[in-house]
Amino acid sequence: MWSKGEIEIEGIKVRYWVKHYEEGSEFGIDGGRISKLECRVNGKTILHYERGWNMEPETKIGYQAYAILMGKFN
Repeated sequence: MWSKGEIEIEGIKVRYWVKHYEEGSEFGIDGGRISKLECRVNGKTILHYERGWNMEPETKIGYQAYAILMGKFN
């Protein structure tokens, strides 16, 4: 299932797209339910996972968005 939305972290809007399943899989982040995840701030990608990391979070906002979305969907 695909989910998309927006979260606000420290006044910054982060758009996200997540492909997640009911069960974990070998392709999920840490064997979990998220197989695809992308977050953007002002149109710029800040993290991207597609059955493996294409761009790991490198900023405070990226790490916070990752933690929030892992808690919600994984």
